[in-house]
Amino acid sequence: MALRTETDKETGVALVTLDRPAKHNAIDLATAAELTAAWRAFRFDDEVRAVVLTGAGGRAFCTGIDRGVDVPQPSSPYTIDDPLIAIGPKANDLWKPVIAAVEGMACGGAFYLLGEAEFVVASEEATFFDPHTTYGMVSAFEAISMAQRMPFGEVARMALMGTAERVSARRAYETGLVSELTAPGGAVAAALRAAAVIASYPTGAVQGTVRAVWSAREAARSQAMAHAPHLVALGNLPPERQADLFRGRGAGGFRTR
Repeated sequence: MALRTETDKETGVALVTLDRPAKHNAIDLATAAELTAAWRAFRFDDEVRAVVLTGAGGRAFCTGIDRGVDVPQPSSPYTIDDPLIAIGPKANDLWKPVIAAVEGMACGGAFYLLGEAEFVVASEEATFFDPHTTYGMVSAFEAISMAQRMPFGEVARMALMGTAERVSARRAYETGLVSELTAPGGAVAAALRAAAVIASYPTGAVQGTVRAVWSAREAARSQAMAHAPHLVALGNLPPERQADLFRGRGAGGFRTR
């Protein structure tokens, strides 16, 4: 199992941990299926009233899709098979509040998860970046998710600069992606504290508020997401060219801002 779930029955808070630290918590097909199953199970578990999501090991929250995963694609330019499309709570109709606790790197497909959390708590050592363009891939789902949380220019810069830049936790806090900064190693504890407070409130009021907040932006997000598969299908390099770029990335440096 690549996913650990622990529930504190006293507080009503579940802690979900991506547990592939040797792979920087990258998501393979089995992990994607486990995430989908976990979110759907929480819908029916009345003991769980709030969820904290994090990554094991401290070096990374999540680094997106595992590059070793083979995902065959249809030949049509009008459709793609995206193994990460259903890894988030909202994609699985879970409207219990989810708080992301980020230690280390969060990049690429991690934004599918961060984009569907209610808010993000991060260690001062956390960093955020989007490597897609560096490797000849369109950042569509990821950039759209982050556009709901960050100013346009910040999202555009992060998506376009690829691996050359990383957004510091401080900058992420200043631009609204992160709601609370903690000392290194403190993100999970801070997220659990917030989740326990929320879980102590009447469930109907909490879930109704989650739905209300999301409804305020859902129309624009849904319209943008409808375009994403076509942009990816038309703009991505062939997989073998992506692999060449990935292998040739070397140990090139990056700037953290």
